[in-house]
Amino acid sequence: MMRSEGSDCGAERRGALSKTVLARLVGAVLGGAALAMPASLPALAETTIRLAHVETIPGAVKIWQQAARDFEQQHPGVKVEVNYLENEAYKAKLPTMLQSADRPQIIYSWSGGVMRAQERAGYLQDVTAAAAPGLERFSGPAVRAFQIDGKTYGLPLQLSEVVFFYNKALFAKAGVDAGKIRTWDDFLAAVKTLKAAGITPIIVGGGEKWPMHFYWSYLMMRIGGAQALADATAGKDGGFNNPVFVEAGKRLRELAALDPFQPGYLQTTHLQAAGLWGDGKGAIQLMGSWLLGTQANNAADGKGLSKDNIGILSFPALAGGKGAPTDTLGGINGWLITKDAPKEAFDFAAFLMSEPYQKQAAAAGVYIPALKGAEAWIEDPLVKRMASDIAASTYHQIFLDQDLGPSVGRVVNDISVAVAAGEMTPEDAAAAIQQAWDEK
Repeated sequence: MMRSEGSDCGAERRGALSKTVLARLVGAVLGGAALAMPASLPALAETTIRLAHVETIPGAVKIWQQAARDFEQQHPGVKVEVNYLENEAYKAKLPTMLQSADRPQIIYSWSGGVMRAQERAGYLQDVTAAAAPGLERFSGPAVRAFQIDGKTYGLPLQLSEVVFFYNKALFAKAGVDAGKIRTWDDFLAAVKTLKAAGITPIIVGGGEKWPMHFYWSYLMMRIGGAQALADATAGKDGGFNNPVFVEAGKRLRELAALDPFQPGYLQTTHLQAAGLWGDGKGAIQLMGSWLLGTQANNAADGKGLSKDNIGILSFPALAGGKGAPTDTLGGINGWLITKDAPKEAFDFAAFLMSEPYQKQAAAAGVYIPALKGAEAWIEDPLVKRMASDIAASTYHQIFLDQDLGPSVGRVVNDISVAVAAGEMTPEDAAAAIQQAWDEK
């Protein structure tokens, strides 16, 4: 996940909040009694809190940076650094960073199996006691995503949904009625119609692989329903060799055989793909809710498609499939506190998740906060649509490359591209996932 430009993010509060007011603000999220500050504080030696993230939308980062400055002003001796790493570089470098004594104290996380692997390796801090007073402020699934065996290791930040974003003008030019795309066969027919009209049907960032795994994941969900993945990870019915996973590969190959993607899609990064779609170079992109921001930021004109030219389609149903149309794929992303981080690290994560900053994020449409009732703060109709989808979801599956853990997730990404490119059979792809699962 994800990911519009934010407002001034509470600049009027700079230097004006007393320690008592700050305690109330943090307490709004995590219970004032647990984090209340004494009337006077001794002079503190400087403590530096480093937060590592992958966010590319300026509006979101602006909010976090403002929160950092506000927090510093209310915590003399504490410095907060908000540090960005590109998505793939972050994933590649994080294991080494976590082994260092100079590791970031707060790290961005997609939760899931990667988080569980980090906990098993001893890199995360148990913050159950500190977090307990305010967890009721967050949605239940979001809270549970950052818990392992009942212990809390971080705070959820945002929810996201992967959907088909489409260019209304290009659909109209080709004569495609989005309202009639309800099944996979309907979608394939629309792809053929777009292609016949001389329009590139789909933009995808195949160079980073994970964008293609959204197709394989959704196909698996629509074919097998929520139970399919649960059974596979439990080793039932052939595990990942089960026909559900083979059929997902066949359906992906069926789409790719129509040659629907832009030229050079196997070398295109996800940000390049966002820019191409924002430039109107293709009609459709299957991506998380953050595309609304990244398509504008990476378009040639820095503006991208206007919101009134963007439509949203849920992933279609497959005939005979067990998955419900209301089953969603997306993220439950947030912040983890690393081993040996000072208490100020958790305090800042809590401060960042307080209502003033999250309300601004929702109102600006930069992401869907994980706080209960956040959908009421969302003004952008496209973001509101996705927030409503998530609220009504019958099964919200987090990204498989995170949920299944780093080693298995990497294979899921690899096979998704290999199957689409015709370099691997669906049967071999399913077997590769099973082998990675057995060896992890």
